[in-house]
Amino acid sequence: MRVAAIQHDIAWEDPRATFVHVEPMIEQAAAEGARLVVLTEMFSTGFSMDTESIAEPVDGPSTRFLVEQARRLGVWMAASLPERPEGQALPYNRLVLAGPDGTTHRYAKIHPFSYAREHERFAAGDAHVTVEVEGVRVSLFVCYDLRFADEFWALAHDTDCYLVVANWPENRREHWRALLVARAIENQAYVIGVNRVGEGGGLDYVGDSRIVDPLGVVLAEATGEAGGEEAVLIADIEPARVAEVRTEFPFLADRR
Repeated sequence: MRVAAIQHDIAWEDPRATFVHVEPMIEQAAAEGARLVVLTEMFSTGFSMDTESIAEPVDGPSTRFLVEQARRLGVWMAASLPERPEGQALPYNRLVLAGPDGTTHRYAKIHPFSYAREHERFAAGDAHVTVEVEGVRVSLFVCYDLRFADEFWALAHDTDCYLVVANWPENRREHWRALLVARAIENQAYVIGVNRVGEGGGLDYVGDSRIVDPLGVVLAEATGEAGGEEAVLIADIEPARVAEVRTEFPFLADRR
């Protein structure tokens, strides 16, 4: 399956402006043959804690945008957004995966980022989500979850590809880059890490998005001088490659 990681800027707390901004990049990814197109964490608003202003109802504007793009282009779309179920005090930071047939899958970020007081503004999720996307078993995670290896280990046997969307700031960029490769090596699976660029809420973001194979080889990345620029990264991922690596190096069987 061909995948696209879209490293993009975000119009702060302005979903409509962001929709207009990212749509041409989504079209480019689809034109290049991507079947799964991934945007960032809080893709339409930025990592804002002003949940009274930005939280959307279930199937609100940001989800509808993902669903519409998926249907229009015949692809799978993924990104996280602030979504508040009816009657719930706090919203979730939810990764929404929309299929070309209009179906949606939702993963609520298990680990709110307490360093930024996200836990005071967003509810924590409590369930893993793995979805089969055109023969590829894809497990969903959001940003800070990347630091918790046990969450990834728990899903390894039933996962071909981990998807991690983020707003990971520049001053900890080496953590992001290293952990994406580590999760791929530890679990012998692909990792798609998609991070934003630009400035938001007083923080700078330089992207460093990467698509990593089951042996830790980086298949595509936006880094170095281009790390702070928008980019559409394309790579092909193959479940048979995951099975091949796990057969040749049966490390998962030795976990205790």
